[in-house]
Amino acid sequence: MTGTRHDDTAPHNETPAQESARIGAGTWRELFGPAYRASAVVLAGGVAAYATNIYLTTSLLPNATSDIGGEQYYAWAMTVFLLASVITSMFVGVSLRNSGPRRSYLIGFGVFAAGSLVCAAAPTMAVMLAGRAVQGLGGGLLTGLAFAVLRTALPERLWPRAVALISAMWGVGNILGPVLGGLFAQLGAWRGAFILLAAFVAVLCVMSQRALPRRRPDTDGERAGVPIVGLVVLTAATAAVSIASIASSTAVIVVLAAVAVAALAAFVAAERRTRVTVLPRFAYSLRSPLPWVYLGIVALAIGSTTETFVPLFGQHLGGMEPFVAGMLGAAISWGWSIASILSTYATAERSTTAIKIAGPLVLAAGLLGYGLLQADDPSALTLTGWFVTLAIAGAGIGMAFAHFITAAISSTDDEADAAKASAGVNTVQLISNTFGSALAGLLVAVGGPSLAGSARLLNFGFAGVAAVGVLFAVAAARRGRSAVRLTDG
Repeated sequence: MTGTRHDDTAPHNETPAQESARIGAGTWRELFGPAYRASAVVLAGGVAAYATNIYLTTSLLPNATSDIGGEQYYAWAMTVFLLASVITSMFVGVSLRNSGPRRSYLIGFGVFAAGSLVCAAAPTMAVMLAGRAVQGLGGGLLTGLAFAVLRTALPERLWPRAVALISAMWGVGNILGPVLGGLFAQLGAWRGAFILLAAFVAVLCVMSQRALPRRRPDTDGERAGVPIVGLVVLTAATAAVSIASIASSTAVIVVLAAVAVAALAAFVAAERRTRVTVLPRFAYSLRSPLPWVYLGIVALAIGSTTETFVPLFGQHLGGMEPFVAGMLGAAISWGWSIASILSTYATAERSTTAIKIAGPLVLAAGLLGYGLLQADDPSALTLTGWFVTLAIAGAGIGMAFAHFITAAISSTDDEADAAKASAGVNTVQLISNTFGSALAGLLVAVGGPSLAGSARLLNFGFAGVAAVGVLFAVAAARRGRSAVRLTDG
């Protein structure tokens, strides 16, 4: 595989831009029309449930721990959820090939709802952590299925719109989660929030069984094997980073990060040698655009994790009330969601390439600006600048993210490899978020003793990561053009 899509009915020597013009660009009206509305809601709803759950739980945990105890395990509630999510995100391709879209979504929604109900009924923190792990198992499957199933649930002309909608759900969750969590916490009914979440995914589960196709990818009757080696090594890398993200010692964080990097290298080496892989084989060929697309997603996903510390900076540096500080963090999500939707109106190859290159650059500029504005006792004008620069950073993520994902899911017509490439987007994003959280904690710790110094180092460091993403986007564009020329030849 070269990583370039092929269409036997297409004219010879057709460029991607000509192919796009021939297929035609789908519209938002068509996506939400009678034929595809239910499918779009299911695909986006699964991701929305996952994202909302992350921020909802963060808002509820203080109330929950005061009720059931276990404050010393507070940070583990997020760690076990993310670790479980990464594990099942690697099973998306296997699930689709063996069970098909409907049954895969039935499993994902069912497990997520079960975990939510366990959290709602938790009498102790140990049970809460178990419920969070179960939620993560279902959530990792749901977020991966969204990108993989849209290939079969929707026509190709609607993929960019659907990808933008799904991508925007991360921003929606970041806004909706704290609002719902804060409301239920205020009412003293934190268990009700988990029940509401379970009811929401139950409705989506029913919709999925009517809206999504039954068929499995064409595998000539062959059932998919489990990439055991890759799963074990990648899980070890994620576990090391997850523990590093909650470690209090800088030395421990550095050691665990080194272990995680070594495990990632071992994962790539194992994937190149084994027959059954997590990602398609051409994801490890530097002549293919796919690895560069994935690296572009890595840069954007790591940049997004700066929002973890934004409310803290808002409260302690800006003197903001918790709600206002939360809205400061949501500025990234607003920029992300709006830019994600608007970027879909660019359909020409030259425009989408420019957006993929500009996105990491805009993200870097926003983070750099936010870092430069960090100061003790900031003025009202400076606080306004915080909101603006964070929204700009979010816009950089949103404008490019959807186009990177579209490039990944369109990288091949082989059904099995397409499922792996699409599901791989989610795996790459989740792992990058985990690494980003650990890196953010390390930079904040090293940047002290002043909190303003920590804020500057965090944002300057992540701006550097985003700037490297520009190089990845350029490489992806060049490899894509090379693949087209080889195909035409």
